[in-house]
Amino acid sequence: MRASAWSKIGLCLAIALPAIIFRITGFAPNPVIDLFIFGAAVVAASFLLAWGAEAAQKDISGALAIAILALIAVLPEYAVDLYYAFRSGSDSAYEQYAAANMTGSNRLLLGFGWALVVIVALSVAKRAAKRGEGPLEATKVLVLDKSMRLDVGFLAVLAILAFGIPLLGSIPIWYGAVLIFAFGFYLWRASQVHDEDEEELVGMAAEIGNLPRTRRRWTVAALFVVAAAIILTSAEPFAESLVISGSALGIDPFFLVQWLAPLASEAPEFIIAIMFALRGMGAAAIGTLIASKINQWSLLVGSLPIAHVLGGGTSGGLPLDARQIEEFTLTATQTVLGVAIIIGLRFHRWSALALGALFLVQFFVTDTSGRYVLSIIQVLAALPLLWIHRRDILPTLAAPFRRPSRKPAPEPESIKL
Repeated sequence: MRASAWSKIGLCLAIALPAIIFRITGFAPNPVIDLFIFGAAVVAASFLLAWGAEAAQKDISGALAIAILALIAVLPEYAVDLYYAFRSGSDSAYEQYAAANMTGSNRLLLGFGWALVVIVALSVAKRAAKRGEGPLEATKVLVLDKSMRLDVGFLAVLAILAFGIPLLGSIPIWYGAVLIFAFGFYLWRASQVHDEDEEELVGMAAEIGNLPRTRRRWTVAALFVVAAAIILTSAEPFAESLVISGSALGIDPFFLVQWLAPLASEAPEFIIAIMFALRGMGAAAIGTLIASKINQWSLLVGSLPIAHVLGGGTSGGLPLDARQIEEFTLTATQTVLGVAIIIGLRFHRWSALALGALFLVQFFVTDTSGRYVLSIIQVLAALPLLWIHRRDILPTLAAPFRRPSRKPAPEPESIKL
């Protein structure tokens, strides 16, 4: 591995070092300083996890790889969100933050991540077409792999289940158990899909993946252990500093919890997805982001009520206030719109621009009635897309439950816009 690659790992460790020192010594000069110190450590650890998880695909295969990589990828977000849920069991003031990180991260992933990746991928395809190296259609629409119908199907089912949360007004333990079961079922079904083409490693993951087998395994294991230790050390003070800093700076703490924490934990994933898109692998980039949304809507949401009860909660689940219900509704309707856009396994440029625009609008529509109007707009925008791709609805919903065949079934033809 080149010296520049080791220097990147060293830089991440140097960024995380102040947080370790702060935590060990108990030094806490100022909530805002703590926020940046521990937030930077979470970002640095997230990069280490992302590099290790990508490189680990060289040595781990099947369901075990899927389970390990899925859990590793979302560890930073889980650490922060589950801390709030656990703390809310003994302090009701933290109930409002329990799912804030999840809803913010979920909408950031779809509204910003999907849109950005598609625009980048189509721009790369346009440059390739000018050189005569690609079809003209690839400059207008990103065609997804047929194997991704399984993931789209799971996301569609979870989008439907998501509406049960605002309707119930809480996340009961039994509902959390259903979502965790859905995650386990997803891992089992995904393990049965055999992709003949090995996924290409890029950037730092490629540097680590090209190491001799023994050195590669030790390097990946070391990255996992060190990154996990940094995250577990930094998660609690980072989560606390978000709340305290918001009050000290006159900023709504809910806003910081919902958006600043996801920016820290999702940054490496966005960068990896963009790197795929820049290399002309737009479908692979979207695939990684879809898998993350499945993890969030199943394992993460399902774990929140369990963490709340373990923290001392006695309600049998995680109670939600009016603001949390509003946030879940807005997030669920955005997911429905996202599914409607990709259900035909085609992602148009105008769809990406519309997703990005709707994502930005929510920052200016802050009142409750306005947020519900925006939720309705997202559903209304999804309806004509679902009608256009109506032939794809049943195959997509059936994909998670269909027994995989050796030869993939022919895909129904979507009506092209």
